[in-house]
Amino acid sequence: MIKSTTLKRLLAGAAVAAAVVVAGPALAKDKLRICASTKEAPYSAADGSGFENRIAARLAVAMDREPEFVYTDKFAIYIVGEFLDAKKCDVVMGADVGDERMLTTAPIYRTGYVYVSREDKNFTGASWNSIADTDYGRFAIRFYTPAEVMLKYAGKWEDNAAYLYGLINFKSRRNQYNQVAADQLVSEVANGGADLAIAFAPDVARYVKSSPVPLRMTMIEDEIVRSDGKTIPLQYDQAIGVRKDDRALLDEISAALPKIRGDIDAILTEEGIPLLPPSS
Repeated sequence: MIKSTTLKRLLAGAAVAAAVVVAGPALAKDKLRICASTKEAPYSAADGSGFENRIAARLAVAMDREPEFVYTDKFAIYIVGEFLDAKKCDVVMGADVGDERMLTTAPIYRTGYVYVSREDKNFTGASWNSIADTDYGRFAIRFYTPAEVMLKYAGKWEDNAAYLYGLINFKSRRNQYNQVAADQLVSEVANGGADLAIAFAPDVARYVKSSPVPLRMTMIEDEIVRSDGKTIPLQYDQAIGVRKDDRALLDEISAALPKIRGDIDAILTEEGIPLLPPSS
């Protein structure tokens, strides 16, 4: 039989232990592992200042998860194959709606390609072919984009190629991926190095907005019609993607998105991105 003093000590110890359990740390939240690149400003940056970083962080909170950014020093073109599919991360921001490599949410915003010009140039073209009849000879663009096709179809590529390769220090595109930095597209126009920049609006909106030289963004309103009759769209719905076998996560994200609709709109507006009504 336990003596009363011993019993009291045991009961007191049990009470302390119970108190520790009750007052102990809350269970850790599940993490939302977000695929991200350190080379994709203004979308993503190592310090979390990219506008997609900010949207992703809001999304994680709405899902009652902890945001965890899984960064790579590679360009975003490698993220799906080398990181998402390899299960190093689970969420891709800024996916095209219907990207066949992933399951995607409904659009979170829609925007398109724009011309960036100096205000004092008073350029007002709104068609992809508006550049054909100009005397402009220098166009700042990113490689592997519809802007490259625009220059070729408008007869402006050959005279512009040497200038463009100079923007990447004449590094070959044959064996490695090289790209013109988004902020450089804008600075080239601002300092007179280029007559126009042609870019996806989210690439350049931040830098146009902050430019000390007054600049103008003009949305390109039509599509490129190729010689074979096929079209190349210049406006895109942007969404969030997950692996094809991760329907549960997609559903969880989709349920949380309405909770941060206001946050998304505020972030995009602050960024200066011109928005269009979603097409789907």
